[in-house]
Amino acid sequence: MIKCHLARLMGEHKLKVTDVARETGLNRNTITLLYKETAQRVDFETIDKLCDLFNCKVEDLFEKQ
Repeated sequence: MIKCHLARLMGEHKLKVTDVARETGLNRNTITLLYKETAQRVDFETIDKLCDLFNCKVEDLFEKQ
């Protein structure tokens, strides 16, 4: 199982879904699916934009449990 830490990162940076969408250009639905950990797949471009926004590594955003 893959765990997504987007909700934690957003909380630490005090960002809402709309803030992340505006800053990254990603679709709100994509961000919401990752936030709620219900996404079935993620594009590399999405991961890249989120890592750039939060200045983190892929392993800070996702974890294999």
